[in-house]
Amino acid sequence: MITSFARAGVLPFLLSATMLSAGAPSADTSAKPASAATIAAQQALARTLPAEDGRDADFAQRGFIATRSDPVIKNAQGKPVWNTAAYQWVTGPAPATVNPSLWREIGMLKANGLFKVTDGIWQVRGFDVSNMTVIAGKTGWIIVDPLTNRETAAAALELVNQQLGARPVVAVIYSHSHADHFGGVRGIVSDAVVAAGKVSIIAPAKFLEETASENVMAGAAMGRRANYQFGVGLTPGAQGQMGSGIGMGVAGGEITLIAPTDTVSKTGETRTVDGVALEFQMVSGSEAPSELNVYVVPSRVFLSAEMSTCSLHNILTPRGAKVRDTHAWAGYLDEALGLYGGRSDVVISSHCWPRFGQGEVASMLASQRDNYRYLHDQTVRRMNQGETMVEIAEDVVQPAELSGQWFNHGYYGTYSHNSKAVYQFYLGWYDAVPANLNPWPPAVRARKYVAAIGGAGKVLTLARKAMAAGDYRWSSDLLNQLVFADPLNQAARALLADSYEQQGYQAESGIWRNQFLSAARDLRFGYKPGGSSTQSQDMIAAVPTQLLMDSMATRYDPAKMTAPLAINIELTDRKETIGVEAGKVVLLARVGSPTINPAVTIKGARRLVLGLLFLKLPLVQLQAAGLVVEGDPAAITALQAALDPIPAGFTIAEP
Repeated sequence: MITSFARAGVLPFLLSATMLSAGAPSADTSAKPASAATIAAQQALARTLPAEDGRDADFAQRGFIATRSDPVIKNAQGKPVWNTAAYQWVTGPAPATVNPSLWREIGMLKANGLFKVTDGIWQVRGFDVSNMTVIAGKTGWIIVDPLTNRETAAAALELVNQQLGARPVVAVIYSHSHADHFGGVRGIVSDAVVAAGKVSIIAPAKFLEETASENVMAGAAMGRRANYQFGVGLTPGAQGQMGSGIGMGVAGGEITLIAPTDTVSKTGETRTVDGVALEFQMVSGSEAPSELNVYVVPSRVFLSAEMSTCSLHNILTPRGAKVRDTHAWAGYLDEALGLYGGRSDVVISSHCWPRFGQGEVASMLASQRDNYRYLHDQTVRRMNQGETMVEIAEDVVQPAELSGQWFNHGYYGTYSHNSKAVYQFYLGWYDAVPANLNPWPPAVRARKYVAAIGGAGKVLTLARKAMAAGDYRWSSDLLNQLVFADPLNQAARALLADSYEQQGYQAESGIWRNQFLSAARDLRFGYKPGGSSTQSQDMIAAVPTQLLMDSMATRYDPAKMTAPLAINIELTDRKETIGVEAGKVVLLARVGSPTINPAVTIKGARRLVLGLLFLKLPLVQLQAAGLVVEGDPAAITALQAALDPIPAGFTIAEP
């Protein structure tokens, strides 16, 4: 679900801290209650929801053994990184400020602790946004997906050993290349035991490459957008954050990584791990670019990592990523149904709760297959008839045959967002309407828009009428133009925040709610980037040096380079040499190809070079730490000056 660098916020060695709101207050910064229109919308939606048959309530609680006595998990410095009890207040009927379907979902997801799945298999759920699966081998534990952080994984394993008896971890399986499925590995095993061959680490093919590279180039933008997607800084509450749709919040501890010792490359591969027969299905290109599912043969349990969960997933995440292949995703589900549907008594995943019974397994895989296939086929059908992505998003509605199953609902992904993603996958952003080929940029267009309507006063009047009528989509469209035309208009900011807030209250998707409420917060209090903190050294080490250098080149402003120059860099700890050519147009950095007659040569550990080129630390400070400079230091200063700083954040709800 979460890629390591999107969660990090920027490049892997610089983490954008929690984005806090600050600045000039709006006219009214208070959170508002649900409006009459929102109350009516919630009541109308409640009447369309599937009948409650008790299956999910049973499945979410079945097999519960115990949880932590202290719900707060802390890091080594005593700082809380997770609270298992953060949503325990979610009981009874849904308040008017929460979509009743989302309220039900978080009511299931709040269950936390150690749960028995079947003989020899358990899960720790609610200790992070993801689940840790524990399989008993002959001598120790086989762990699938050790959560996001060192701290939460350690707490989960501690609970397992307390309740089931202490055993060593003998193998770890990473289901895919997103941080919430590997980041806690150092909380359960060490480098030493892996290097000694006492623990094997199994992952899908190209896991390390995808983990290191998926979001490096666009890390700053993805990280800022991820703050909106996951509601970073929003407090859990009836008027605040309500989880992410497939889990609670996102843990705030340390992301770690130990490289795999064994990789799986094709469906049908098997391993016998500590006496347990495992079979794998490769599903790379569905939810992650490197992903596998696990069938535990003796237990008849199918672990569908994130290919199928308790929600429709994202084809394109709101934080931003490469668009996923919906057609392939549906195909993998169909393949899983054929391979495992008839021989699995339980289906578990790395989020949400299991489904028990062979009929439930087959029904879920088939229904979710149809959910993704319907989205794909109906989007493409309308696309080929000339509809634009916006029109398709309005027209493609989930049929009753699919919406009748709770697990097909859009608690994480949505039909609206996903149908646009399918369109983008095939045709890109351009809808072939020439007026959209070269429009004015948002702020200029907004000023013209407001002037054409008749000025700010007229826009506010129209927006208030739309608000009174409960048409929040139109009111936010109007008010967004006014805020982009005049971001200091406090009345517009306050009213737009109110409009976003009501849309957040009505959203079934947890991450849509987060985005609306995050925007409302920024409009009310202003946005100010937070500070920065250090990301895991494991993640730094995992990124190939060439990729880091190419990322540096995306920050190069040639207008600031007065004359071309050549620099050599020697990474003494990696035994790598890099030739850098900063020219009038581009910056080229080549690992393994030093330049001839460089103006200066820099020698030192990679962390020092990264501090120089990415954090832009003073040269004298790095020299004192051991960086060696041979040649003209002015060349280094010139290169630093031509590199843009890594963005700490940017505004979203205003220009």
